[in-house]
Amino acid sequence: MLPTTAKERESLAQARDTLAQLERQFTSESRLEEVTDGRAVVAARGITRTYGRGGAAVHALRDVDIDIAKGRLTAIMGPSGSGKSTLMHILAGLDQPTRGRVSIDGIEITRLKEKRLTQLRRDKIGFIFQSFNLLATLTASENIVLPLSLARRRADEAWRRAVIEAVGLTDRLTHRPAELSGGQQQRVAVARALITRPAVLFADEPTGNLDSRTGSEVLGLLRRSVDEFGQTVIMVTHDAGAASIADRVVFLKDGRVVQDRNRMTRDEIYDTIKNLEAAAVADERSSR
Repeated sequence: MLPTTAKERESLAQARDTLAQLERQFTSESRLEEVTDGRAVVAARGITRTYGRGGAAVHALRDVDIDIAKGRLTAIMGPSGSGKSTLMHILAGLDQPTRGRVSIDGIEITRLKEKRLTQLRRDKIGFIFQSFNLLATLTASENIVLPLSLARRRADEAWRRAVIEAVGLTDRLTHRPAELSGGQQQRVAVARALITRPAVLFADEPTGNLDSRTGSEVLGLLRRSVDEFGQTVIMVTHDAGAASIADRVVFLKDGRVVQDRNRMTRDEIYDTIKNLEAAAVADERSSR
């Protein structure tokens, strides 16, 4: 018998919404268990991030699912305000989702207490930032091994030499950041991110403060870290040229994944971003 009153129709709609939420939760939990057996280094299910409440609420991410395979370089792109930086922060454990689950190397991070989360970030995650974030009072060598020093761990000397040689800093190890060029400082940052052999390396606009030639050199280092060391890299960038070195390019718009493509050329990426930006402008105009 079909509902006839407004109250009955409202109750039926609420019941359907509840069932849909339970179905999404069950599916998310089942799929998360499937991808944490070694096939995906990073797995996220139903990631939603909302800032504020009511009419002032901003929905930065909306029900995002994503898996990051081991030993691949994944670029995350999208127009301004698409949610790409928010997604990276949540995947890296730097921010908490409003709803959803994230695992890194088989460990769910969304329910960890801050102390355990800090330890996981130190042991499992490497970071490369646009602004380098080197300590001015330390030499290049000391900056590189800083994560190990904080963890009171000794560096594997063979691995330390391999990383330093790979980034081309052998003759700059005693220099402090002020004595290094921007490209050299970012090389130190790349080495620092690799020194712990992290499960995943996050790069946030790694070429944003560099000229084109130096930026290409840093991108080459990231590519080598994947090809030669088997490193898993997630890079957020607005640069089509930077994203063209990736094995996979994920495009966000309005907090949702709208395209997920394997390796693309610079022109293909540029055209995709241009179309997404045009669509975002059109959506904004239609909402006024």
